[in-house]
Amino acid sequence: MGVRNQQRRAAKKKAKEQRQRLRAESTGTAYPGFGGFGAPTEADRVEAVLRLAARAASQDLPDELDDRVAELVTADGQVVDLVLGSAFQQCVTALWQHGWMPADLLRVVRREHGKRAVTLIAGQAETQLRGYAAATVSDRWHSQLREHDIEPWATDRPDQRLTAWAERSKLDRFSALILAVRVLTLMVELPRLELVAPLPGSVRPGAAGPERRRPSAGSDADERQLGRIRALLAKAESTEFPEEAEALSAKAQELMTRYSIDHALLAAADPAGDTAPRPIAVRVGLDAPYEQAKALLLQQVAEANRCRSVWSAKLGFATVVGFAGDCESVELLHTSLLVQATTALVRNGPQRGRGGQSTTRSFRQSFLEAYAVRIGQRLQSVADDAGRQAAERTGAALVPVLAARDEQVQQATERLFPELGGRTISGNNRDGWIAGTAAADQASLGARQPIAN
Repeated sequence: MGVRNQQRRAAKKKAKEQRQRLRAESTGTAYPGFGGFGAPTEADRVEAVLRLAARAASQDLPDELDDRVAELVTADGQVVDLVLGSAFQQCVTALWQHGWMPADLLRVVRREHGKRAVTLIAGQAETQLRGYAAATVSDRWHSQLREHDIEPWATDRPDQRLTAWAERSKLDRFSALILAVRVLTLMVELPRLELVAPLPGSVRPGAAGPERRRPSAGSDADERQLGRIRALLAKAESTEFPEEAEALSAKAQELMTRYSIDHALLAAADPAGDTAPRPIAVRVGLDAPYEQAKALLLQQVAEANRCRSVWSAKLGFATVVGFAGDCESVELLHTSLLVQATTALVRNGPQRGRGGQSTTRSFRQSFLEAYAVRIGQRLQSVADDAGRQAAERTGAALVPVLAARDEQVQQATERLFPELGGRTISGNNRDGWIAGTAAADQASLGARQPIAN
């Protein structure tokens, strides 16, 4: 018998033994909440089957998972909906306590299980947040759900929500339960994250603090400045002329730097103890492909705007640490530059080596990394010039003020990520590197590779 056949037979035997063990565990009186007093209720039975289904999903036993879900299909539908809904609520609450936020959870669910799963979890997250007084929940939680344009539950009855979601999603009962169990299993297995925002229910109404996306000095003038920055970046993304995109992006960076300095001086002139602005952390999702190169671009933008960026490759997002206004500037500029980089990348088209083999992927990886490095250099130059002009304009001693803020950002980063390691740039396609550098020179506007978490 060949080695491969032996391996396949051994794998099948092991899977069969696991299924038999799970079936054995489901018999007797081992129902959660039962404890051996009286007969188990229907909810007890459903919860026991759900636990076994989740274990089968976790251990990648599709046949066992199908068997357990088939049991759930034949159980009382309202009881199944209630038990599943309760399990989801418990998982969502635990994830908030473990550092996850709505955008993080929806992003990883979409990546692993698709759009339908997102609609299921978004409804669960919204339901959980509604359990707190609105004034005790930071707006960041609700705004992240609003950005996903969440549809409300089709029914207010908890014992019919899964059924209503399945009908809206055009899923039969079996398929809906399979997906629900897989998503629930994913949520249970997610790792702990750094806590980057006050937990729901913990915000004191009327209290000031770092959660404001803009400092308390914000005014109509601030909104006008932000409007100008957004308008400049929108024009940079839409223009067909690289020189114009470069000028518009550079002007946007100049305004961002001046804006940041003005708020830094204002905060230094009127320190307010515990209510003074403090660094915050925001997570920025980076989609495939070329996530590492996109993370490098984010790092360059963050460095130029007095922030730090930590890339979590396994989870597909980076954490930007800085003062609220600076973090918002980083998000705005990174999004715009990524649009410009993608446009320039597409213009180069597919690539082939001398032997005719495709080199498109390595070309694009190197292109984006070279683009990011060159962008970082140009952004930092613009930011330095704007700083010098601000010092001349205000006559203030900026160095100690900005150094103090940099130290606060560094300390906040170290608290969140006590163990950081470096990540090297992997670009190995010379043509892609040259083209990416040229695109950065022509298109738009620091300089170290992203930190790996």
